[in-house]
Amino acid sequence: MGRRTLIVGNWKMNGLIETAQEFADAILTGLSARAGRFVQCEVVICPPATALYVLNQRLGGSSVKLGGQNISEHESGPHTGEICGIMLRNVGCRFVILGHSERRATCGEDNETVGRKMAAAFRDGLQPIVCVGESLEERDLGRTLEVVEGQIEALIPYLPVHAAKRPLLVLAYEPVWAIGTGRNATPEQIQEVHGFIRQRLEGELGADAQKIRILYGGSVKGTNARSILALKDVDGGLIGGASLKAADFLAIIDAVPEKF
Repeated sequence: MGRRTLIVGNWKMNGLIETAQEFADAILTGLSARAGRFVQCEVVICPPATALYVLNQRLGGSSVKLGGQNISEHESGPHTGEICGIMLRNVGCRFVILGHSERRATCGEDNETVGRKMAAAFRDGLQPIVCVGESLEERDLGRTLEVVEGQIEALIPYLPVHAAKRPLLVLAYEPVWAIGTGRNATPEQIQEVHGFIRQRLEGELGADAQKIRILYGGSVKGTNARSILALKDVDGGLIGGASLKAADFLAIIDAVPEKF
């Protein structure tokens, strides 16, 4: 059996409680209407923290899972404005996005910080979705694989000691120049980087690398999702703008190919 496709909606700083509830209802209705055929993917929604509790009330018990957009590396304490993994678990989260390029750029998160946050996610029982990717300048300089390799290498020391937990890691390749710009990497560019990531993981983790899901994030929408998700080493998508409307998000879910 192959890796199950994972479709993650990252709402970023969008959505109030009322709109979040409407979205959840629309997604549940849409997935219910598709119950006649097997839905080929695992679906996760990562809304702003203010909407997590009400979405857990709406989605709890359904097939749709919740995720946070960030966590603190600390378990608790005097860290004003931060949210720890246990708090996310407390409101129903199963996943958490870490190291998104926007946080790396605007919040100064470096590779080591992301590694520590990944360790905290594992510690607190969450599946980390760790973002890696290069800027336009780095791609133009031919440094894409070098940059991505450095980001992955920084994670290795923070992986769980117990090997059985390591396949729970999710990586998301997001070329920074393709996020929210309408631009997209070509299928060849995407597969090159995803294949490189898989190869790099195999060098560290052996056969377990084949169990780790690698998502693509960068202006994925219903019109291009099928060709992207069909690539050998693409195991799903980290969806930004297209996850804010139920119809657009469902169109991406409909594009998931059968890989089993």
